[in-house]
Amino acid sequence: MAYRIEGKLLEVCTCKAICPCWIGDDPDGGTCEGTLAWHIDKGAVGGTDVSGLTFGMLAHIPGNVFSGNWRALAFVDERASPAQEEALLSVFTGKLGGPIADLAKLVGEVIGVERVPIQFDVEQGSGHLRLGNKVEAVLESARGPDGRPTVMSDTVFSTIPGSPAYIGRAPKYWAKSEGLGIDVDLSGYNSVQGNFVFEG
Repeated sequence: MAYRIEGKLLEVCTCKAICPCWIGDDPDGGTCEGTLAWHIDKGAVGGTDVSGLTFGMLAHIPGNVFSGNWRALAFVDERASPAQEEALLSVFTGKLGGPIADLAKLVGEVIGVERVPIQFDVEQGSGHLRLGNKVEAVLESARGPDGRPTVMSDTVFSTIPGSPAYIGRAPKYWAKSEGLGIDVDLSGYNSVQGNFVFEG
């Protein structure tokens, strides 16, 4: 089943800016509690249109990002039909290959999949993300002397392979999951925004 999806990424974590995982270093503090969310502006998986939907993940990363064994809680947009949910899970669990499959291989255990209301907004370099009652984050891009967003590209690790990433800090990052042992309430830590096109 072929797929093509394109959209935007919001990412926050407990590393200080700039997140060392993107260059293959160990996370600050030895472990990382991160949230990723991909909003699909347009796309289809097989014959299923998934435009306008968001898929998210809250993860405990126990060490170097490439060592894997992540434990994760997945979030599916509550507006998704059963067919759309199946399509999203097929892509983001790596079953359909493509660039997202390499990221999916790092997840050793998915403790659950929750259908939740998702808020995903990006406007003029700032973002706001809410995943049900488990995650809320506000993201702001770092900017250069001319006011343009600071960009990373060609990094050894990426949650949006092949695309540049706009780095910054999150004025707010709140996340809680008893199943993952995560209880985070931080300000000023790592945030990343970007665009993606995934095909498989």
